[in-house]
Amino acid sequence: MERFELAVLDMAGTTVADDGLVIRAFTAAIGAAGVSETDSRFPAMLDYVVETMGQSKITVFRALLDGDEERATTANEEFQRTYAKLVADGQCEPVPGAEDAIRALRSRGVKVALTTGFAPETQQAILTALGWHELADLTLAPGDGVRGRPMPDLVLASALRLGVTDVRRIAVAGDTVSDVVTGLSAGASVVAGVLTGAGARADFTAAGATHVLDSVTELPDLLA
Repeated sequence: MERFELAVLDMAGTTVADDGLVIRAFTAAIGAAGVSETDSRFPAMLDYVVETMGQSKITVFRALLDGDEERATTANEEFQRTYAKLVADGQCEPVPGAEDAIRALRSRGVKVALTTGFAPETQQAILTALGWHELADLTLAPGDGVRGRPMPDLVLASALRLGVTDVRRIAVAGDTVSDVVTGLSAGASVVAGVLTGAGARADFTAAGATHVLDSVTELPDLLA
């Protein structure tokens, strides 16, 4: 196999420090849909959110709210508003060394796509807060024609848009099992679980990750 052409990197928990922002935004979101923290259903819902970290948030809310599209949309919109406010308030920082790792990959001819399970508006808020609009070759979120994780779409759409010649020349890195499943489903030859976010080493190993990294900062050397 010749050199890698593309690295598809998750954002929150992988290249962007989460620090509990997802849970805080979820609490506000599910409250907007009528489920308070004192509701008996709340703990199980919170567990599900943790278990499905990395997946499209609208899909998560649909599952939690029994397919009620109106309430799921309400929750998703509140999640976006709350997360964007937290980010705008300065509660968003890169994972240490992530920017340098992305630049190192690109300097070696590896294109970089930053992907997320958040809505496009939330992704843009993060990019703006960090000044990352020009950092990667592509940023991509679930939307029209692109399903969220654990489907392979975010990886395959990135490959199509960036002209990758062979899916085996793709590396995927993320902090959740959903990231791993997505990378494997897309045919990437390196699918790395990263330990700076939600996932644990045992979870990544069980899901079939090819590598487990302490941080995304290890990826450039892995692909060298």
